[in-house]
Amino acid sequence: MGCKYDQLSAEERWEIARRVSAGESVRKIAAALDRSPSSVARELKRNSSPGTSYRASYAGEQAKARRWRGSRLERDAGLQEKVLERLRLGWSPEQVAGRLAREAGKKIISYESIYRFIYAQIRRTNDFAWRRYLPRGKFKRGLRRHKGGSPALHIKHRTSLDNRPLEAADRRQAGHWEGDLVAFARYGHNLLAAHERTSRLVALKRAPTKKADAVARSLARWLADLPPALRRSITFDNGTEFAAHHRLRAQLGLATFFCDPHSPWQKGGVENAIGRLRRHLPRKTNLDSLTPRQINALAQRYNHTPRRCLDFQTPAEVFLQLLHLECETTSRPSPG
Repeated sequence: MGCKYDQLSAEERWEIARRVSAGESVRKIAAALDRSPSSVARELKRNSSPGTSYRASYAGEQAKARRWRGSRLERDAGLQEKVLERLRLGWSPEQVAGRLAREAGKKIISYESIYRFIYAQIRRTNDFAWRRYLPRGKFKRGLRRHKGGSPALHIKHRTSLDNRPLEAADRRQAGHWEGDLVAFARYGHNLLAAHERTSRLVALKRAPTKKADAVARSLARWLADLPPALRRSITFDNGTEFAAHHRLRAQLGLATFFCDPHSPWQKGGVENAIGRLRRHLPRKTNLDSLTPRQINALAQRYNHTPRRCLDFQTPAEVFLQLLHLECETTSRPSPG
């Protein structure tokens, strides 16, 4: 049978340090601690700080570092590659952990472990490129306050979000959208984004101008091909680029609603989508260097990324289910 060794406690290390400073021998220290002399000698040899006498705090750190075997992702190279591969696709740690659990039928790793692994690599290597594995890779978080008036006063026929049906608010009914304009550093460079609240599907298109009529026409062309049940309403912020929203009502029967002034978070679905897309489309992006196919590929990447709110299905999978269900409903012959 092998021997079992108990680790020295912090109190014992402080006592060793005090007695070493007092000049006591190893055997005398061991007798006082009821430890074997070899245990005390080994402690002094392995955990003493170089060039100085034995210090309890340094010894404890050394012992802890020696026992640490690394995080799960550092010990399991195969799992690390699976995780990093999905992070490279733009998935968040939560999406990676959830999808792995869905595929395996059991929990593989927690998203918190993935976050800790990434931040540990940044600290250990001082290589801030590791933050690019995270969804937004920001150095600083927090709300940014804005001053000034709101253009809401200049939007005609504006309907407040307070009047939006409850079916749209709880996401149970499909066909309620959110729209926004994604601005870039270069003048005239904008993307138009539309986000379906139930499936979280997002559509992207280059907007050659911020003029309200052009924006309304682009949205109308997008939504016209959908069944009426999948284009019930759309919510905007108070940007003047959406001032021609009433054209959507007239052409498609689409109800339009607006957030409260300075409250774009009330259309949180499209705001979240844009935040995730910013990883691949930072403000300094030159849209002239991207073809429509490349922009569409970015939207497809987002739509094929699993989401926790969808039980780790992808937005594309859920939207196809909604579309198939609606087509079946409309094609079914009426009774009688």
